[in-house]
Amino acid sequence: MNWILLIVAGLCEVGFTTCMGKAKETAGVISILWWSGFLASLSLSMYLLYKATRTIPLGAAYAVWTGIGAAGTAVIGLLFFKEPVTFWRLFFIFTLIASVVGLKFVSH
Repeated sequence: MNWILLIVAGLCEVGFTTCMGKAKETAGVISILWWSGFLASLSLSMYLLYKATRTIPLGAAYAVWTGIGAAGTAVIGLLFFKEPVTFWRLFFIFTLIASVVGLKFVSH
């Protein structure tokens, strides 16, 4: 169950970075709504990370959390923020994802 919480926490990290990116592209009420989404996603992500570390070792949990966030944010950047798609960028995203999956399998 705590691994599921950790995965959701990582996805919330992707949510708060996406909201941050959208907030800087907008103005007025729309920007405030994106910043509100940022704060909500950030709070939920931190809470779920805290809950997950009750049974998952902190080092592994943090590495998985940041890995999900980094890989997810990179993919969002490619899909929605028109960041360049290159072989090496995709290669290292997949390497990061493989590392996160590997940590899950070697953590008790």
